[in-house]
Amino acid sequence: MNQLSIVLPCYNPPDDWEQHVSEAYAYIARHLKIEPELVIVNDGSSKNIDADLEQLTTKVPGLIYIALAQNKGKGAALRAGVAKATGKLVIYTDIDFPYTLDSFLAVFEALNTGNYDIAIGIKNEDYYRYSPKYRTFISKVLRKGIGFFFNMPVTDTQCGLKGFNPEGKAVFLETTIDRYLFDLEFVYQSFRKYRNLKVKAIAVRLRPNVIFRAMNLKVLASESTNFLKILLKRHKK
Repeated sequence: MNQLSIVLPCYNPPDDWEQHVSEAYAYIARHLKIEPELVIVNDGSSKNIDADLEQLTTKVPGLIYIALAQNKGKGAALRAGVAKATGKLVIYTDIDFPYTLDSFLAVFEALNTGNYDIAIGIKNEDYYRYSPKYRTFISKVLRKGIGFFFNMPVTDTQCGLKGFNPEGKAVFLETTIDRYLFDLEFVYQSFRKYRNLKVKAIAVRLRPNVIFRAMNLKVLASESTNFLKILLKRHKK
């Protein structure tokens, strides 16, 4: 069994994404002195990435590639990738590695101690200094809603850097939401007392020059329904 699987969802990735992934992978492998398993899930991209994948495969032998026939959403793509991952520990993030690699390593180290089942990244205030105003507004409104409706130690559930051991993986694979709020569903289920899981929140830093994608307003509108679904599940096991 691999010590670590890295799972990356991919939807119409930016130019030179494969170079950035290979550099990040090499950095992680060098610092951890292991060769992590890399799983990339193409979430129905309209952009042809075959040539990029071929180039990446020469630098990351054993890369696992999953192609979804149509765009289903980040949650669905990650479940497909996590289900295929064979690592003892699994960490997922975005295809552009938006958080510093030291932040990634901090998540790994927390899990590798064996003291935690799940490690979740928490964005610091620097994130809001660099993110577009509309994204900051949406994020802070959601965090206030989470703080009001959910009894959890954290309100930042949407950071795109999380990891888990087999017990945490099982909880992740139970999630049902396909798009934006799968993270909230996962974090909420992770903190439920009957699961008796140990969760570590880790402050992470945004890397310089991250390019933020525009948020799909139709998807955001539909996620209000998913928010209600999670609320209604609060008293169910």
